[in-house]
Amino acid sequence: MNSSSKAVPLPEPSCLKISHADPNIYSAITHRLLFHFSRTNADTPIIIVCVGTDRSTGDSLGPLVGTALARFHSPLFHLYGTLDEPVHAVNLEETLTLIHEKHNNPFIIGIDACLGHSASVGCIQVVDGPLRPGAGVNKQLPPVGDIHLTGIVNVGGFMEYFVLQNTRLSLVMRLSDIIASSLYSALKQWNLHASSAATRER
Repeated sequence: MNSSSKAVPLPEPSCLKISHADPNIYSAITHRLLFHFSRTNADTPIIIVCVGTDRSTGDSLGPLVGTALARFHSPLFHLYGTLDEPVHAVNLEETLTLIHEKHNNPFIIGIDACLGHSASVGCIQVVDGPLRPGAGVNKQLPPVGDIHLTGIVNVGGFMEYFVLQNTRLSLVMRLSDIIASSLYSALKQWNLHASSAATRER
Protein backbone atom coordinates (compact mmCIF):
# COMPACT_ATOMS: atom_id res chain seq x y z
CA MET A 1 0.00 0.00 0.00
CA ASN A 2 1.23 3.48 -0.81
CA SER A 3 2.32 5.10 2.45
CA SER A 4 1.34 8.54 1.18
CA SER A 5 -2.27 7.59 0.49
CA LYS A 6 -4.83 8.82 2.98
CA ALA A 7 -7.07 6.19 4.57
CA VAL A 8 -10.75 6.72 3.88
CA PRO A 9 -13.01 5.61 6.76
CA LEU A 10 -15.46 2.92 5.79
CA PRO A 11 -19.15 3.71 6.23
CA GLU A 12 -20.95 1.96 9.04
CA PRO A 13 -22.92 -1.06 7.76
CA SER A 14 -26.67 -0.55 7.84
CA CYS A 15 -27.29 -3.41 10.28
CA LEU A 16 -25.64 -4.65 13.46
CA LYS A 17 -26.56 -8.20 14.43
CA ILE A 18 -25.05 -9.57 17.62
CA SER A 19 -25.77 -12.51 19.95
CA HIS A 20 -27.03 -11.75 23.44
CA ALA A 21 -24.23 -14.00 24.71
CA ASP A 22 -21.51 -11.84 23.15
CA PRO A 23 -19.51 -10.21 26.00
CA ASN A 24 -19.26 -6.96 24.02
CA ILE A 25 -22.96 -6.68 23.25
CA TYR A 26 -23.68 -3.62 25.42
CA SER A 27 -20.82 -1.56 24.00
CA ALA A 28 -21.54 -2.72 20.43
CA ILE A 29 -25.20 -1.68 20.55
CA THR A 30 -24.39 1.60 22.33
CA HIS A 31 -21.73 2.47 19.75
CA ARG A 32 -24.07 1.73 16.85
CA LEU A 33 -26.85 3.83 18.38
CA LEU A 34 -24.45 6.74 18.91
CA PHE A 35 -23.54 6.53 15.23
CA HIS A 36 -27.21 6.92 14.31
CA PHE A 37 -27.77 9.71 16.85
CA SER A 38 -24.82 11.62 15.38
CA ARG A 39 -26.87 12.19 12.23
CA THR A 40 -29.50 14.16 14.19
CA ASN A 41 -29.47 17.65 15.67
CA ALA A 42 -28.94 18.07 19.40
CA ASP A 43 -32.46 19.47 19.84
CA THR A 44 -34.21 16.74 17.83
CA PRO A 45 -36.86 15.02 19.98
CA ILE A 46 -36.12 11.31 20.34
CA ILE A 47 -39.15 9.05 20.37
CA ILE A 48 -39.06 5.38 21.33
CA VAL A 49 -41.95 3.22 20.12
CA CYS A 50 -42.02 -0.24 21.68
CA VAL A 51 -44.36 -2.44 19.66
CA GLY A 52 -45.96 -5.64 20.99
CA THR A 53 -48.37 -7.12 23.47
CA ASP A 54 -48.13 -8.84 26.85
CA ARG A 55 -50.68 -11.41 25.67
CA SER A 56 -47.96 -13.35 23.84
CA THR A 57 -44.64 -14.27 25.44
CA GLY A 58 -42.60 -13.79 22.29
CA ASP A 59 -44.34 -10.57 21.35
CA SER A 60 -43.84 -9.01 24.80
CA LEU A 61 -40.28 -7.89 24.06
CA GLY A 62 -41.29 -4.36 23.03
CA PRO A 63 -43.54 -3.65 26.05
CA LEU A 64 -40.89 -5.11 28.39
CA VAL A 65 -38.28 -2.72 26.95
CA GLY A 66 -40.73 0.17 27.30
CA THR A 67 -41.51 -0.70 30.91
CA ALA A 68 -37.79 -0.91 31.74
CA LEU A 69 -37.13 2.47 30.10
CA ALA A 70 -40.12 4.06 31.85
CA ARG A 71 -38.47 3.36 35.22
CA PHE A 72 -35.72 5.87 34.41
CA HIS A 73 -38.28 8.74 34.29
CA SER A 74 -35.88 10.37 31.85
CA PRO A 75 -36.40 13.65 29.94
CA LEU A 76 -34.00 12.40 27.24
CA PHE A 77 -36.73 10.62 25.26
CA HIS A 78 -40.48 10.28 24.80
CA LEU A 79 -41.77 6.75 25.25
CA TYR A 80 -44.72 4.92 23.71
CA GLY A 81 -45.46 1.26 24.50
CA THR A 82 -45.24 -0.41 27.92
CA LEU A 83 -46.83 -3.43 29.56
CA ASP A 84 -49.55 -1.19 31.02
CA GLU A 85 -50.09 0.82 27.81
CA PRO A 86 -48.94 -1.33 24.89
CA VAL A 87 -48.63 -0.21 21.27
CA HIS A 88 -49.91 -2.98 19.01
CA ALA A 89 -51.78 -3.68 15.80
CA VAL A 90 -55.00 -2.05 17.01
CA ASN A 91 -53.56 1.33 18.05
CA LEU A 92 -50.25 1.61 16.15
CA GLU A 93 -51.50 3.92 13.40
CA GLU A 94 -53.24 6.16 15.94
CA THR A 95 -50.07 6.29 18.06
CA LEU A 96 -47.89 7.31 15.10
CA THR A 97 -50.36 10.06 14.18
CA LEU A 98 -50.27 11.35 17.76
CA ILE A 99 -46.45 11.35 17.77
CA HIS A 100 -46.24 13.50 14.65
CA GLU A 101 -48.87 15.87 16.01
CA LYS A 102 -47.03 16.36 19.31
CA HIS A 103 -43.39 16.37 18.16
CA ASN A 104 -41.75 18.44 15.45
CA ASN A 105 -39.61 16.37 13.08
CA PRO A 106 -38.78 13.66 15.66
CA PHE A 107 -36.17 10.92 15.42
CA ILE A 108 -38.11 7.71 16.01
CA ILE A 109 -36.67 4.42 17.27
CA GLY A 110 -38.86 1.35 16.73
CA ILE A 111 -38.48 -1.71 18.96
CA ASP A 112 -40.09 -5.10 18.40
CA ALA A 113 -39.61 -8.84 18.60
CA CYS A 114 -39.04 -10.87 15.46
CA LEU A 115 -38.58 -14.45 14.32
CA GLY A 116 -35.58 -15.73 12.37
CA HIS A 117 -33.35 -18.67 11.52
CA SER A 118 -32.48 -21.02 14.37
CA ALA A 119 -28.85 -19.85 14.41
CA SER A 120 -30.02 -16.25 14.90
CA VAL A 121 -32.32 -16.84 17.88
CA GLY A 122 -31.06 -14.73 20.77
CA CYS A 123 -29.54 -12.06 18.53
CA ILE A 124 -30.30 -8.35 18.71
CA GLN A 125 -30.29 -6.22 15.58
CA VAL A 126 -29.85 -2.46 15.20
CA VAL A 127 -31.03 -1.53 11.71
CA ASP A 128 -31.12 1.68 9.71
CA GLY A 129 -34.62 2.37 8.42
CA PRO A 130 -38.13 1.64 9.67
CA LEU A 131 -39.46 -1.37 11.51
CA ARG A 132 -42.08 -3.42 9.62
CA PRO A 133 -44.27 -4.71 12.47
CA GLY A 134 -46.54 -7.61 11.73
CA ALA A 135 -44.66 -8.68 8.60
CA GLY A 136 -43.78 -12.05 10.14
CA VAL A 137 -47.44 -12.85 10.76
CA ASN A 138 -48.76 -11.37 7.50
CA LYS A 139 -50.24 -8.19 8.97
CA GLN A 140 -50.22 -4.93 7.04
CA LEU A 141 -49.17 -2.28 9.56
CA PRO A 142 -47.51 1.11 9.07
CA PRO A 143 -43.70 1.23 9.24
CA VAL A 144 -42.16 2.59 12.44
CA GLY A 145 -38.98 4.54 12.98
CA ASP A 146 -35.91 6.11 11.42
CA ILE A 147 -33.99 3.17 12.90
CA HIS A 148 -35.15 0.10 14.75
CA LEU A 149 -33.99 -2.56 17.17
CA THR A 150 -35.30 -6.11 17.12
CA GLY A 151 -34.70 -9.13 19.29
CA ILE A 152 -34.91 -12.49 17.51
CA VAL A 153 -36.93 -14.47 20.03
CA ASN A 154 -37.65 -17.71 18.17
CA VAL A 155 -37.57 -19.58 14.86
CA GLY A 156 -39.77 -18.31 12.04
CA GLY A 157 -41.13 -19.94 8.92
CA PHE A 158 -44.32 -21.67 10.05
CA MET A 159 -47.11 -21.32 12.62
CA GLU A 160 -45.77 -17.94 13.74
CA TYR A 161 -48.55 -17.23 16.26
CA PHE A 162 -47.97 -20.60 17.94
CA VAL A 163 -44.20 -20.05 17.99
CA LEU A 164 -44.57 -16.61 19.59
CA GLN A 165 -46.89 -18.03 22.24
CA ASN A 166 -44.36 -20.74 23.05
CA THR A 167 -41.23 -18.62 23.33
CA ARG A 168 -39.11 -18.81 26.48
CA LEU A 169 -39.77 -15.84 28.75
CA SER A 170 -36.20 -15.99 30.10
CA LEU A 171 -34.80 -15.19 26.64
CA VAL A 172 -37.27 -12.37 26.04
CA MET A 173 -36.44 -10.85 29.45
CA ARG A 174 -32.71 -11.08 28.74
CA LEU A 175 -33.04 -9.41 25.35
CA SER A 176 -35.29 -6.67 26.72
CA ASP A 177 -32.83 -5.89 29.51
CA ILE A 178 -29.92 -5.58 27.05
CA ILE A 179 -31.88 -3.35 24.67
CA ALA A 180 -33.20 -1.05 27.41
CA SER A 181 -29.83 -0.70 29.16
CA SER A 182 -27.86 -0.12 25.95
CA LEU A 183 -30.38 2.34 24.59
CA TYR A 184 -30.47 4.38 27.80
CA SER A 185 -26.67 4.39 27.97
CA ALA A 186 -26.44 5.65 24.38
CA LEU A 187 -29.02 8.38 25.04
CA LYS A 188 -27.12 9.59 28.12
CA GLN A 189 -23.82 9.67 26.21
CA TRP A 190 -25.39 11.46 23.25
CA ASN A 191 -27.00 14.05 25.52
CA LEU A 192 -23.68 14.66 27.27
CA HIS A 193 -21.91 15.07 23.93
CA ALA A 194 -24.60 17.40 22.59
CA SER A 195 -24.54 19.51 25.77
CA SER A 196 -20.74 19.82 25.63
CA ALA A 197 -20.85 20.81 21.97
CA ALA A 198 -23.48 23.46 22.67
CA THR A 199 -21.38 24.87 25.53
CA ARG A 200 -18.29 25.12 23.29
CA GLU A 201 -20.27 27.02 20.65
CA ARG A 202 -21.35 29.73 23.09
